[in-house]
Amino acid sequence: MYEQSPQAFPKHVNSLPNYLPVRPFGSGVENTRNMKKMNKLKINIVAVALAFSFMALVGFSFTSYAAEKELSQAVAVDLLIGSDDITGVRLAYRPHVYQIDQVPFFDNLEIYWEVSVNFWEFGESNQHETNYVLAFSPVIGQTFYYVDGKYPLRWEFGIGISLVEDTRFAGKDIGSHYQFEDRLGLAIDFGENNSQSVAIRYMHYSNGGLNSKNPGVDFLNMSYAYSF
Repeated sequence: MYEQSPQAFPKHVNSLPNYLPVRPFGSGVENTRNMKKMNKLKINIVAVALAFSFMALVGFSFTSYAAEKELSQAVAVDLLIGSDDITGVRLAYRPHVYQIDQVPFFDNLEIYWEVSVNFWEFGESNQHETNYVLAFSPVIGQTFYYVDGKYPLRWEFGIGISLVEDTRFAGKDIGSHYQFEDRLGLAIDFGENNSQSVAIRYMHYSNGGLNSKNPGVDFLNMSYAYSF
C-alpha cells in the first residue's frame, strides 16, 4: 500500500500554530460554577415571580371579584418574640378586608392587605440595637370552626415584601435590605359583631436566596386587631 510521506504535506499543516488559545487547567470547574450560579439565579427569579404572582392573584383578582363584599378595615398591634433573642413590636393597618364566597376549592375566603412598621430590638440596655422594617403583604384566610357556635376560628397565610433598615443586626448579616415576609397562623374573632380578634403566627423574613448571605429571621407573633 502506498503511504504518503509526511513531507508531502506543508509544514504549517503538521504543526500547531503557536497563536491558538490554550485552555487553562481548571476552566471546566469554573464553567461548572458559572452554570450553578446561573441555575441558582433562574430559581431565584422563578421564586420572586411566584411570590409576586401570588400577590397579584390574591390582591387584584380577588379584590375586583369581591368589590361589593368589603367588610371593614382594621388596625393591629403585634408582640414579636424572635430568634437570636430579638424582640419587637409591630404596628399594622389593613385598609381593606373582604369576604369572598364561592371560591373554587375553598368555598369562601377572607382577604386583607396589610401595611406595617416593625421595631426590632436586640441586646442589653448598654449594648442595645434597634432595627426598623416596613412591610406590605396580602393575606388570605378561611374560617374552619366556630367556637361556642359564634366565634370564627380561621387559618391565615401570606407572602409579602419588606424593607429592612439595617442588614447587620443581632450579630448576623441578612444580606440585603429587601426581604420576603412569610406568615402562617391562627386567628379568632370575638366581641361585639366580632369586631376584635387575636392571632398567633409564625413569621419568617429572608431574601429568598437573592443574596449569598441569607440566614433569615424568625418570629413568634401574637397579635390583637380591631375592625371598624
